[in-house]
Amino acid sequence: MAYVGTFSSPLRDVLPTQVDLPPGNGRGIHLFLVNRDNGSMTPAGIYEMGTSPSCLALNTSGTRLYSANETDRVGADKEGTVSAFAIDRTDGKLELLNTVGSGGAGPTYVSVHPTGRFLFVANYFGGSVAVLPILPDGRLGDATDTRDDAGKLGPTTATNAPPGSFAFSGHDRTHAHMIQADPSGRFVLHVDLGLDQIFVWKFDEKKGVLAPGELPAVSLPPGDGPRHFHFHPDGRWFYSIQEEGSTIVLFDYDAATGRLASRQTISTLPPGFAGSNFCSEILVSADGRYVYAGNRLHDSIGIFSVGPDGTLTFVGEEWTRGNYPRSFNFDPTGQFLYCCNQRADNIAVFRVDHKTGGLNFTGHYTPVGNPSIIVFLDLAEAG
Repeated sequence: MAYVGTFSSPLRDVLPTQVDLPPGNGRGIHLFLVNRDNGSMTPAGIYEMGTSPSCLALNTSGTRLYSANETDRVGADKEGTVSAFAIDRTDGKLELLNTVGSGGAGPTYVSVHPTGRFLFVANYFGGSVAVLPILPDGRLGDATDTRDDAGKLGPTTATNAPPGSFAFSGHDRTHAHMIQADPSGRFVLHVDLGLDQIFVWKFDEKKGVLAPGELPAVSLPPGDGPRHFHFHPDGRWFYSIQEEGSTIVLFDYDAATGRLASRQTISTLPPGFAGSNFCSEILVSADGRYVYAGNRLHDSIGIFSVGPDGTLTFVGEEWTRGNYPRSFNFDPTGQFLYCCNQRADNIAVFRVDHKTGGLNFTGHYTPVGNPSIIVFLDLAEAG
């Protein structure tokens, strides 16, 4: 099964400097059956929602699905929501368990703690992060902790932007864009695009509370705008992608202390590129040999080989076959990569060449209005 989160209603009360506003062509969470042989997808239903479930996360056992509903329409404080769903393991259908407040406006990211007992939320338009307990039946409880980002905003021009770039998306205020635990679950990291910082928290698994780490935050170059990150499978290296600077920064990660130390900065774009680009997703292949970086406006996925010391080398790029690739993901086998082309209203499927890291278009397009994220579940292995 594949679950696709979409923008299903326009966001409101947003400054006109935001360039990423979707028209809301999706209808909620779209379900698909995935062909293991050729990567094609067949529609299997829609859980209709008008609150833009733009990010999805599965629990550790694959029996629950959680959605960040990227809206500000709940309550006087313009709070967003997060929903919990039970998954029917016979057909993959969803049943709503409950919906709770996200702790801020415009929740754009959710992730599950390795224990499966907590859900982390990043509220982009609220500039805050929250910890929500996952109850024994999979429902969500009220937040056990919330943190508001604070600090000096970065400039409207990125330090490392390509020549001629006018890329500006999120330095008008604080914007928490991603939050996730490290592989051990002892530390939780989150990025704020507007502050150009990555925050590191110690996590109390008993109380569900965050506390500043030994090195509470690291700064990226002013204006570059950290968006997403991904750990290398060996846990020693951490890759951060910058939305407005169009770069990847390699950090050494100390799993004992949660400290980050930057060691390499490389462009996500091919040599000679000029003009505006907004980076999106970053993924490390399961074998740790390649890193993939999304470029919106350039509409490509940059491909990088990983050296013995974690450093990256640009090896090529692949056109996404659509406009504004917001995110992409590997299927459970790692044989296919699925790219959500947000403004083209489609998902394009690529076969992965594990020897070269290359992406070969399969010819399969799947129509989905404003796709934002795709996650996969093998029903035979869930439970």
